[in-house]
Amino acid sequence: MSVQLAIITAYFILTVAIGLYSSSKAKDSAAFHGAGMGVAAIVFVAAGEWLGGTSTTGVSEYGFVYGLSGAWYSIANGIGIMFLAFLFAELYRSLETVTVPGIIEKFLGLKARAVSSVLLTIVMLAVGLSQMIAAGKLGQSLMGFDFSATVVVFAVIFIVYTLAGGMEAIASTNTMHFLVMYGGVILAIVFAGTKVGGWSSFTEGIASVEAAEGGGGYFNMFSIGMPRVSSWIIASILGACTAQAGIQPVLAAKDIPTAKKSCIVTAIVIAPFGLFTALLGMMAKVMSHRQILFDTNGINVTDGKLALPTLMMNLPPIVGGLVLASILAAIISTVSPIILASGTMVTKDIYQRILKPGASDAEVLKMSRITTALSGVICCVMAIALVDSAKVLDIVYSAYSLRGALFVVLLLGIYWKKTSEKGACWGMIFTGIASVGWVAFKISTGRYPISDALTETYVAIAVAIAATVLFSFIYPKPSSDGR
Repeated sequence: MSVQLAIITAYFILTVAIGLYSSSKAKDSAAFHGAGMGVAAIVFVAAGEWLGGTSTTGVSEYGFVYGLSGAWYSIANGIGIMFLAFLFAELYRSLETVTVPGIIEKFLGLKARAVSSVLLTIVMLAVGLSQMIAAGKLGQSLMGFDFSATVVVFAVIFIVYTLAGGMEAIASTNTMHFLVMYGGVILAIVFAGTKVGGWSSFTEGIASVEAAEGGGGYFNMFSIGMPRVSSWIIASILGACTAQAGIQPVLAAKDIPTAKKSCIVTAIVIAPFGLFTALLGMMAKVMSHRQILFDTNGINVTDGKLALPTLMMNLPPIVGGLVLASILAAIISTVSPIILASGTMVTKDIYQRILKPGASDAEVLKMSRITTALSGVICCVMAIALVDSAKVLDIVYSAYSLRGALFVVLLLGIYWKKTSEKGACWGMIFTGIASVGWVAFKISTGRYPISDALTETYVAIAVAIAATVLFSFIYPKPSSDGR
């Protein structure tokens, strides 16, 4: 067994042990879904939603290709969470619900809750399967493991400890994951910086890369392009207010001030993370340019997707193992809240609210565990089925756009008094169709229908507004409606 594999194995054993230890605290459905949480616990759980595979290997790929501007992905998430903190955290927490669809019901009705629950569950599962693919690819490319076997092992790990302790288990394990993520990436910068010869040698290497590529901008914060930056910011602002996995711990805060404070702290710790991983991508670029970034076969790596994991394999074994564990920690810390969030919505919004309103707490807890486990299994199976698809990220971006557009529908419900329940339902349905259709067109043709600048984010928002307003006039609220 290699040193790296030994470290990763030990880390996963510790993760499961901590999760199982937390099971004693999840004796009822409220504890399983989250209740009475403090600032630290909320921050560590919510951070898992935003610091996943994209914030590590994804942003390092952007750093490898575009430079420091790839950090905008994490910065945009921080902006979105800050938006939630100052404008909606207080309102959300005051509504005494643990799901985003539950919030939607308060303003738009029960049918809107059901529709949004189905759509948001699909969004969560799409994000979860992408994280599972990332984990499987890491095991396959770096350790030579079978992809399907790697995904199944990961699935068993996070399903077991999530089912055991629910939100308590996620809070405990994500605390460790968060510290390992930040510690690992800082450790990687120190050792990778030494590997490239220090800061002066690194900047000289970047200049050499820019000269060879016939351009510059690796230290330009907007070299990735304003359309992408603006799209990320808009999607993050809207998505942060409907991301069940990130909002569920906020809704479980012990009081309103705690909910608001935890959002502010989460934004502060999330935003700078992308700067570190983008910088690592840039260091990998310099090493690749100098032809010293070798994979396990001794071949110089030029693919940005492999930049960060390959860089870790070029560091001292113990350091590389710790940092690889931190990358996998980022992925696991995202998947666990996602399957819990999916299970919570199906249980609270569909089972308890519609199918069996009189269910006992024991029945709700049992159903929560069943739906959470099923969510994990679906992510696992779909990851294996879609592993060879080059369009998984397009599917995920479509899901993000849909999630953000649902917040637009909620905003209309809060601030436009003529928004009707049927109008909101049809608005959400047509938004889902438009978002998926827009991305499907790109997948089949390689371009967006009208302009590449008109991404699925803008289309989803436009359709959400237009469809909700139109159908609210076609199906107006009854005159006696007191909502």
